[in-house]
Amino acid sequence: MPAVTIRGLSDETHRALRLLAAQHNRSTEAEIRAILDDAARPAKRLRLGTALAAMSRAIGLSDADIDALEQARDGAPAEPLIFE
Repeated sequence: MPAVTIRGLSDETHRALRLLAAQHNRSTEAEIRAILDDAARPAKRLRLGTALAAMSRAIGLSDADIDALEQARDGAPAEPLIFE
């Protein structure tokens, strides 16, 4: 697992992080990990699969429609494009 070193952190910030960690019943390191996870991977980020499923439901696409598309699709591999 990667490690990160943070230099130049003020005493006040470190103290605030320790207090937050104590409030959440975890170590300072675990608190910093949680803060970084929340900042880098917000819960409200767009999830492509979820968005596509919602769009399919909104237009009324069903499993039967997908089956019909699968049956109509040509099984031959696609020909590569030639750019000349």
